[in-house]
Amino acid sequence: MASELRVNTLKDAAGNNSIATSFVAGGSAKVRCLFNGTGTIAIRESFNSSSLTDGGTGIYKVNYTNNTSSADTVTTGSNIGDGSTNDRTNGQVGAYGSVTTALTYFTTNYDNNAYTDYTHVGVIVHGDLA
Repeated sequence: MASELRVNTLKDAAGNNSIATSFVAGGSAKVRCLFNGTGTIAIRESFNSSSLTDGGTGIYKVNYTNNTSSADTVTTGSNIGDGSTNDRTNGQVGAYGSVTTALTYFTTNYDNNAYTDYTHVGVIVHGDLA
């Protein structure tokens, strides 16, 4: 039996700190993916991410389980470690292409501005689901 809970406002257990449910739904990440970007790429942890596509050195495509409603989304990303002995956060990240079904994501090494594979790559997408 399916059930439905309809509320306008959420509060903590003491009845304080209220927040509108529309704020919670609108402000939540719609896609989250942490993956290994070296060798055979693989998802480590994700939400609404169905698979990855390796587009070459430092270029990855995160495919969504459920599409976003438009290309007007906000994306953020990070990368940690390039497999060297000096693993550190050392790259620049970006995104391009249609983000309604997937996000094409690239990482560059800050020192030489070349595309680089990283051991830990993360991406988050905020927007509305279709």
